[in-house]
Order: sequence, then structure tokens, then C-alpha cells
Amino acid sequence: MRRATIVGSGPNGLAAAVSLARAGYEVRVLEAADNAGGGLRTTASTLPGFAHDVCSAVHPAALASPFFRAFGLAEKVDWITPEISYAHPLDGGRAGVAWRDIERTAAALGQDARAWLALLRPLSRHIDGVVDFTGNQLLRMPRDPVTAFRYAVRMLEQATPLARASLRTDEGSALLSGVLAHANAPLPSLAGAAAGLLLAAQAHAGGWMYPRGGAQRIADALIADLQTHGGTLDTGARVRDLDTLDWGDPSQGDVLLLNTSPRLALTLDSIPSSYARALRGYRYGPAAAKVDFALDGPVPWSNQEVAQSPTVHVGGTRDEVWASENAVATGRVSERPYVLTVQPSVFDDSRAPEGKAVLWAYIHVPHGSDLDATELITRQIERFAPGFRDRVLATHSVPASDREAINPAEIGGDVLGGAFTISQALRRPVLSTRPWRTPVRGVYLASASTPPGPGVNGMAGWHAASTVLEDAGTFDALDDSQLLADLFA
Repeated sequence: MRRATIVGSGPNGLAAAVSLARAGYEVRVLEAADNAGGGLRTTASTLPGFAHDVCSAVHPAALASPFFRAFGLAEKVDWITPEISYAHPLDGGRAGVAWRDIERTAAALGQDARAWLALLRPLSRHIDGVVDFTGNQLLRMPRDPVTAFRYAVRMLEQATPLARASLRTDEGSALLSGVLAHANAPLPSLAGAAAGLLLAAQAHAGGWMYPRGGAQRIADALIADLQTHGGTLDTGARVRDLDTLDWGDPSQGDVLLLNTSPRLALTLDSIPSSYARALRGYRYGPAAAKVDFALDGPVPWSNQEVAQSPTVHVGGTRDEVWASENAVATGRVSERPYVLTVQPSVFDDSRAPEGKAVLWAYIHVPHGSDLDATELITRQIERFAPGFRDRVLATHSVPASDREAINPAEIGGDVLGGAFTISQALRRPVLSTRPWRTPVRGVYLASASTPPGPGVNGMAGWHAASTVLEDAGTFDALDDSQLLADLFA
């Protein structure tokens, strides 16, 4: 039986593992941490009884993912899909609110109603076409070229200062800027527009869902399937040098997949110098400084609709959000930073003791920053939720400089697997129609540093696994959708 060794048990590593185990490989997953899941882990990082997500918390891409659809994730995890996908509080108790119902969202935006519908309704109605275009490497013909073209045009529109003209109200402009800021890139920019429009379209399509009990539930479902099909998983197994790792014989069809930073491939003596130079030139970007809060009750938002939104973008007006993200791009942190927050306890009472709550929050910071963001985040939330500080029972801060120790793939605290730029979207980490394949026989890349990039969708892992099967002569690469259906039938 052919062997598949996978380094890293994040969503992409587990997606690759499940796919290859079902295809008949003897699969072994090696995880550096003491518990599996990578960015899907959920731990009691503050106080007993409070369950905090280590990295990802809300998963708008999960159930739209072709891999997770085939896997049947919707049936394997208890999902919470709120009516409000995300909200953006403003001073004076005002807020922009992105309801799953796009008509309801637009109706509350006054003079921006028609512009919001024109921008996002065509994309949300054709979300499968958007996902197909953004969920693969870009050197290919999309299955829905009309939707891909429409998405690209809107992306260009939102990538320049002319974006100011598209939405004019405080609520509408803030609501869009908050979702574009997920890219951790200067604003306005192509990268911000690319990421934000996908997320905003998903908000009005399937919604921004999250698993009851925490992100760990996704990892648990994948691990259970892996073990059902004979795969194994070893935790506490840090791999530092691939030349010392026994992963089999590539001449016999054995393979090694890296759900890690591509830098780990540089420990192979057999790696060609040109490929090594390309990996060394792959850039990592700004980082995240995260704080978990255990709270003595819900966040006391001034706006009651914000109180019902699991995801809240805290950052003030569009100008403030842009200023915050542009400060990070120049190596600084704003005194009024953009804060990405998630309050899962709004609809998930399993996350904290009765009457209590958990809050997940992070800000963007320069690469490798050692900033403890607790006070900055607390002050910014307090601005829109007076009394928040008094509800804090305990905190757990992870500066960007500490993230790599928790997850070796997060170089310098970069949680996106590499700087999110348009040039690196094309060469992630190299320019190739099959970037998951390395020039070293039997070795493949399977992380967010390969297309389609960050997001809990399993697609980078699936693309790596499908490349393995293509190279083994198992299937035609042009029909991977059929192989997905066959594997998970």
C-alpha cells in the first residue's frame, strides 16, 4: 500500500489526509502541538468552562467549499447560521448591519441601498461561480466566466480611492470597509477588495456560520473520518528537518505533503536551487495580535442589533478603518485600531458557564510585533459598548511574536500563510498551474501558502491531494469534481 505522510493537522492537512485515506493510501498525520487541529483548535485559555478558538472562529467559506460539500460537513457538525452575518458599530449607537437577507440589509442603508444591491446581489446570487474562481489557482479558465468577470470588475472598483464614491453613508461605507479589512492589507487595495467582496457575498448567500462548541468540531469530524479509513495522527511530533523524516520511498508511490510554511521544504537537500530561491522570496505579511476574553455576561453594545451579531467589526468610520490598516502597512499600530471580534456565546451557550460569555478578538500589527493588544482592544470595544471593561473576568493575550510557537506555519504571526497581495495570489508560493507540486519527487505543498490561500475551506489540501492522485495516474485533473463525488459517495 502506498504511504502518505502529512505534516500539520490544520484544515488543509486534514482535508488532504481524508482524501488520500479514502483513495487507498496508508495515511499518517504528524502534528507539532499536543492537540490536533492547527487553526481549528478550541481550548480553555482563560478560565475553566470557557472555550476559546485558538485561530479561526467563524467560517463563511466552509459550507460553500466544494471539498466540504463532498465531505458532508454540514451533516457532521452542528452549525449555527445567524440572521446577521456581521455588524459594524458607529459612535452614537448607530451601526451598519449585514443581514443574510440582502434586501433587509439594503433597506437600512438609506441612500446606499441601491449601491449595496448593485455591488453584492449579483455575486451572492452566483456564489458558486465566485467560489470556483477564487477557490483555485488563477491561471485557469473559470467555470463561470461571466461571474468571474463581474467579480473582477467590482474588485477593481473597490481597489482605488474612487471606492469612496460607491457608498456614501457612514453605515454603508463602514460596513464594507470592515469586511475588506480582513485581508490585513493597505486600504483601498486589490487584495482587500478581493478578500472582502468574497466574504461580503458569502454573507448574503449561505451566511457566516460557526460550529456549536467551537472550531475544534470541524477538526474532530475530519479526524474521525481519517481514522475510520485507517489513517493515524501523532501529536507532539514536531518536524524540523525533512531529510531526517522517514516518509517512505517516492519510487514506490509514497508521498509527503506539507501543511506548513513552504520554508520547511528548504530542509530537503535535494531541492533544486531555483525552487529554493523562489521559496526564500515568498513574503510573509503583517500579523495578528489576539486576545481571548472571559466575560461576566454579554458585551453591552450600545446598539442592540450588534448585540445579536456573532461577528462584529470594531473600527469606527471607513476613514478610521483605512487609517488603521494603512498604519500597519507602514509598521505602526493605530491608537484606534480595527478590531475583528467574535462573540460566539450569543447563540452558543456551550462556550461559557451559564450567564457568562466568551469574546475572541484580534488586531492587525506589524510582522513579528510583541505588542500585547489587551488594552487597545478593551478601549476600542468600550467605545461602542460602555461597561465592557467591567465585565472582563480574565484575558489571554497572544502577541504576534508568540504565534509561531503555537503554530509553526504562522511565520512572524502572519495568520494568512503569506502576504495577501495580488502578485502572491498568482505565485503562491510559485508561479505554476499546479503550485501544490514541488520539483522534489513525491513532495507536495498543502497549506494556505498555496491556492486558494487562507480560509477554512480545505481546498488547498484537496488540491494537493488531487495533484498526488493525478501524478499517480488515478484520475484526470480536469475532472476533480467527479473524483470528489466518487471519494465521498
